[in-house]
Amino acid sequence: MPEFGSAAKALSHAPEIVIFTGAGISAESGIPTYNDPLTGIWASYDLRNMETAKAFRENPPLVWGWYLWRRQQVSKAAPNDAHLAVSRLAKSGYNVSVITQNIDDLHERAGSVDVLHLHGSLHRPAVWLTE
Repeated sequence: MPEFGSAAKALSHAPEIVIFTGAGISAESGIPTYNDPLTGIWASYDLRNMETAKAFRENPPLVWGWYLWRRQQVSKAAPNDAHLAVSRLAKSGYNVSVITQNIDDLHERAGSVDVLHLHGSLHRPAVWLTE
């Protein structure tokens, strides 16, 4: 495994840096991951079945309620040291892009500008077209 100094040296010469993040980075801010057990009214639901176009067609109020709850959870969370470190790297003059599996906006709230959300964003709802 490369030493930290070697990684820092490689980054210092990189013209472009792409950082990939997943649920672990936001878990430190209190955002539950999909593997964490849910509590309250959501404890009896399987999220893999809830976050689908089919679920939305069958029960829109339930799905909208779920996403409202998720947005409320995210709005209470603050970017953590990892989000801030990514942002600081970009502000130090590096061309940094973030590709994240997360649907929260903690990277953006930390100051990152070039963020791609692979699974969409809670703050930009998608429209499912139906036949």
